[in-house]
Amino acid sequence: MAGVSRFEELIAWQKSRVLVRSIYEITRKPEFANDYALVNQIRRAAISIMSNIAEGFERGSPADFHRFLVIAKASCAEVRCQLYIASDVGYLTDEEFQLLMSQASEAARVIGGLRVSVERRK
Repeated sequence: MAGVSRFEELIAWQKSRVLVRSIYEITRKPEFANDYALVNQIRRAAISIMSNIAEGFERGSPADFHRFLVIAKASCAEVRCQLYIASDVGYLTDEEFQLLMSQASEAARVIGGLRVSVERRK
């Protein structure tokens, strides 16, 4: 990426980091924390977003970076799906759901834009 020397500088990675932090905070709530399967799955999906951005960037090839961004964006969809589950079973308030959904959607939007930019460089 022109002008970017570290993955930590990428807005997509920064937004995904905020999402991971929020997911960890919300899954510590007692009613949510006891659902070990869902907690594990949503945390892993959120972690996957920022990890794939970092790993793809460090591969050094636009084609590899693009592939990892596709995976990261798909992990955003997985997080959104799991947020619906958490909401449907009563683990999230409407406000919590809207905030987390907004963060996941924003991360996906920025990753999508970055993906298009990288695709042009392939």
